Amino acid sequence: MAKFATIKEYVYQKIESGEWPEYHPVTSENALAERFSVSRMTARRALQELSEEGLVTRTRGSGTFVAPLKSQSALLTIRNIADEIALRNHRHHAEVKVLETVVAPNTVASALQLEIGSEVLHSVIVHFENGQPVQVEDRYVNPALVPEYLQQDYTSITPHEYLCEVTPLTEASHLIEAVLPEPQISEMLQLETPEPCLQIQRRTSCRDGVVSQATLTHPGSRFRLGGHMVFKNTQRGKKENIQ
Repeated sequence: MAKFATIKEYVYQKIESGEWPEYHPVTSENALAERFSVSRMTARRALQELSEEGLVTRTRGSGTFVAPLKSQSALLTIRNIADEIALRNHRHHAEVKVLETVVAPNTVASALQLEIGSEVLHSVIVHFENGQPVQVEDRYVNPALVPEYLQQDYTSITPHEYLCEVTPLTEASHLIEAVLPEPQISEMLQLETPEPCLQIQRRTSCRDGVVSQATLTHPGSRFRLGGHMVFKNTQRGKKENIQ
């Protein structure tokens, strides 16, 4: 295991065991470098990656602390929820609620660029992190592009993984908003009392057309969006955004 990965595993274990609860200070770069006999740069890389994964927060002049234990997704980045959860050393599992062929609602037909009245493939899946529901994924899929979508076992592979395998994605669009969930969504998310949820509308395409339209609903108390951008100077002195 690479030295920076060894440091990350050490921090993972401290958080997972509960020895370091939310907001607990994390060992400093200097102390980690000394403990693991590595350079300070290696220790800084480990802490920076942990920060980008949402496990810790870093504040100049204050130090590094265990982040609030919410789910975190990368802002405007297409990522597999099972991979995100695994990065936090947590367990992912999914429960399939719906797998069916339906007549597309008009808004879905428009989003998938299909004629009104067309049939589409529909799935509803609840994703869990350490036994707690963190996302309801309500997805409509273009059957012409993914004809075997309903035949997959989505307890062992996520729709995201499968779609990336059979139709490499070339484009995606997002709409993010805060909503009060419908009773059925609240029940699937096991919300004891109504609470605002973060909802992401995501449309993905491949070179042959629009593949799917998904609505991803997350409890506000268990989820947050984050992102990390790097800027570099161009030859003209302007800054170019790298995502």
